[in-house]
Amino acid sequence: MVAPVIMAFGNEAQKAHYLPRILSSEDWWCQGYSEPGAGSDLASLKTRAIADGEDYIVNGQKTWTTYAQYADLMFTLVRTSTEGKPQVGISFLLIDMNSPGISVNPIRTFDGGAEVNEVFLTDVRVPKANLIGEENKGWTCAKFLLGHERTGIAAVGRSKKQLAKLKEIAGAELSGGRPLTEDRRFSERIAGIEIDLLALESVVLETLAEEARGNPPGPGSSLLKIKGTEIQQGLTELLFEAIGPYAAPYVPEAFEPGWNEAPIGPDYAMPLAPTYFNWRKASIYGGSNEIQKNIIAKMVLGL
Repeated sequence: MVAPVIMAFGNEAQKAHYLPRILSSEDWWCQGYSEPGAGSDLASLKTRAIADGEDYIVNGQKTWTTYAQYADLMFTLVRTSTEGKPQVGISFLLIDMNSPGISVNPIRTFDGGAEVNEVFLTDVRVPKANLIGEENKGWTCAKFLLGHERTGIAAVGRSKKQLAKLKEIAGAELSGGRPLTEDRRFSERIAGIEIDLLALESVVLETLAEEARGNPPGPGSSLLKIKGTEIQQGLTELLFEAIGPYAAPYVPEAFEPGWNEAPIGPDYAMPLAPTYFNWRKASIYGGSNEIQKNIIAKMVLGL
């Protein structure tokens, strides 16, 4: 996700160094945006970067940092000035995750996973050459990146795959001796999500076509994020309901190599509970859906 920002705001040396490594997956990135007390209100972030010669000294904390335990670098919003409005004085900085002073602590989620983390930065020295764009103007980079991120969060391809799985399971599960696909109410709910997904796909394709013409995603990407995550959550709810009581048991050990006990219910029931709970967060990350509605009201509707 950092590549569009480097392409749009990075200097030639940064493009030459980072873009090939991103393309080859030689560098893995995590996102250092959210902080305790600065999630939806991101402009309230307090992580400080103080100039010291050719470096910045960074102190602060980031949270909900996805896959930080595997990342080589973190693209990070830091405060370089406290003058003016909160959005002013924020800079966009690339930080090597192997730098002294960085510690990563996992946050165990409800499904038992540890994909998100809190990252502590204590006197972390970062070269000024790692600054993207101008100092104190990182908010512009952040908004640009979030437009791309929210478009991606719509995740049409993933939802189409989930929809196909839902239809497969609904065809196998019985209700009153008949497949769920023959249950009028359940089939109507599947059809409703499929119609929404087709409409979302058309808008996403239009957005991508505009981007190909040189027009980056704007505030309209908030609409894609809202609808995309509503569809994702609706799909997981229907999958959960289709399995019925077999979706409730969750045995994390069953996913480990060497597990040889009989599953509870059909094999496809096993991952549905953790998937359902994990996707509850889809309407929060990338800016909560409530915040997206505020953006639409202000930037699209002019309210």
